[in-house]
Amino acid sequence: MTKIMAVNSGSSSLKFQLFEMPEGKVLTSGNVERIGLPMGIFGIHVNDKHVSKEVPVPDHQVAVNLLLDALVSFGIVKSLDEIKACGHRIVQGGPYFSDSVKVDEYVVDKVRELIELAPLHNAAHLTCYEAFRKALPNIEHVFVFDTAFHQTMGPESYMFPVPYEWYSDYKVRRYGAHGTSHKYVAGKTAELMGKDIKDLNLITLHLGSGASITAIKGGKCINTSMGLSPLGGIMMGTRCGDIDPTVVYFMMKKLGCTPEEMETYLNKKSGMIGVSGVSSDSRDVENAMKEGNERAKLTYDLYVNRVINVVGGYVMQLGHVDALTFTAGLGEHATLVREMICKKLEEPLGIKIDYELNSKCHSEAELSLKSSKVKVYVVPTNEELAIVNDTVRILGL
Repeated sequence: MTKIMAVNSGSSSLKFQLFEMPEGKVLTSGNVERIGLPMGIFGIHVNDKHVSKEVPVPDHQVAVNLLLDALVSFGIVKSLDEIKACGHRIVQGGPYFSDSVKVDEYVVDKVRELIELAPLHNAAHLTCYEAFRKALPNIEHVFVFDTAFHQTMGPESYMFPVPYEWYSDYKVRRYGAHGTSHKYVAGKTAELMGKDIKDLNLITLHLGSGASITAIKGGKCINTSMGLSPLGGIMMGTRCGDIDPTVVYFMMKKLGCTPEEMETYLNKKSGMIGVSGVSSDSRDVENAMKEGNERAKLTYDLYVNRVINVVGGYVMQLGHVDALTFTAGLGEHATLVREMICKKLEEPLGIKIDYELNSKCHSEAELSLKSSKVKVYVVPTNEELAIVNDTVRILGL
């Protein structure tokens, strides 16, 4: 039995799970929030209970030390020497990484080089990695890239129709995101179907506050909706997704705003919150819609329309689809969103689902009826388990 840590860090947060492998048993999980603010929050699961406290967390090193001290003090491990490796989620791997990798100086340098493509994420990942390396100097680390799964796309999918030098000189192209989730969910879908993933055409819908859709042929990504950054693709909680680029230039002149201010509009004030004026949370939008809020209804209609437009394009690219799989926060729990999407796809794809089952489903399930031409599933994502599985594979543990 080997204990391995899965780490998912943000600019002001740190999520973790400690696994016992090869069983895949979760020994504990938790998070540190509000890192760098006057008062942080540390939480950890101990004996089926969530223990939480407010405590100053000035930086990621303090956050890492907090969680490692808690592992010992709560008796989750007798000694930190029991932890044999650590797997880290890295949002942006650029064109350099088509798989997870053991961390060395070259890998760190490349992730640092790519900070400009994911400034909030990659910088935080490296800070957290250095904190773990300092606290646990004798273990090995693996970087698991959100973009790696999408590196199998052909240039017809990843290139943008802009001056070629933007690609060759500045690495401007589609990289995608949520690759670890899409890969995991696709594998689970194949298992549920009792088929080899190499024989399947799948579309996975990772619908959360950030959202992306991926076309998968024979287990490999052939297209994905997010672009150079997580801002591209379908509409999200606070992000606009794909829009006419002229909107940016036009509104910068109208509002007299800087590029940085426009980036805030597009990343944090658009999407569901921008259209509805209610919330970035689909649950709040749905409640407002049920109360007769027309902008909330428009928000859901717009969201569903953006999703089916992408799905339709991917069907054409794949040739046929064996299954659609919903995952992540909205995909797993927003039953009305799933219903609206599936109803729009009934005629073009021959989808037939059990709508009563769908209205109650918040866990792994097949929603499609036997008469459905395309299978429809809900599969909860488990990026942390995927990270640990890759860590075991790469390090040969």
